[in-house]
Amino acid sequence: MQIYRAGQAPSRSGPSDWFTGGVRIDALFNPAAPDRVQGAHVTFEPGARTAWHTHPLGQTLIVTSGRGRVQREGGPVEEIRPGDVVWFEPGEKHWHGAAPETAMTHIALQEVQDGKVVDWLEHVSAADYGA
Repeated sequence: MQIYRAGQAPSRSGPSDWFTGGVRIDALFNPAAPDRVQGAHVTFEPGARTAWHTHPLGQTLIVTSGRGRVQREGGPVEEIRPGDVVWFEPGEKHWHGAAPETAMTHIALQEVQDGKVVDWLEHVSAADYGA
């Protein structure tokens, strides 16, 4: 058994290469071989969002507070609220973040494949975000 204590890992800001706006990432747990599941508690300030990205084994988001937005490539921008669970298929190009006027927090779960968990792509434009 292993207990991951809250606050065990320091909070970090989301890098501007991967995010637009203010984002705080709090690691919940990271894999150590042979484990491969990774989890983080991510808070987006109003209007903040990820860049477009994919995950080799998919990603699950569990919205815990606020209001947010998600979009998969070719699909509409969708609103998400506390209690919503979002699943992105492996390799599905997508983004997620807060609503324009409301912060949003979610737990992000993804798996590592061959040492990789995410492929970051271009930033989400204001037009794609719907601002």
